[in-house]
Amino acid sequence: VQLAESGGGLVQAGGSLRISCAASGITFSIRTMGWYRQAPGKQREMVAVITSGAGATNYADSVKGRFTISRDNAKNTVHLQMNSLKPEDTAVYYCNVVNYAGFVYWGQGTQVTVSS
Repeated sequence: VQLAESGGGLVQAGGSLRISCAASGITFSIRTMGWYRQAPGKQREMVAVITSGAGATNYADSVKGRFTISRDNAKNTVHLQMNSLKPEDTAVYYCNVVNYAGFVYWGQGTQVTVSS
């Protein structure tokens, strides 16, 4: 199983970044794909999740209206477009995949740093 994350980096406040995650080697169909983040000294929190099929989405209140999650089911890829970034968005962002057997997979994380 491999979750290949890409697209993190350093950006000024108000800027944009797009991070992506490509999943491979996962048995059973994927039920949800999403992004979580963890800032220093804080617990990991859900940022955005998208389901297969209808593509229902769920966002943390702190990112609603600024972040957009999307997925390509054929490629088992999920993207997170992050606009109007704030310094408090600085964190390691982790890709999360859940399949229909209930197994949960995590990526290694990609650093997003927003400077003020």
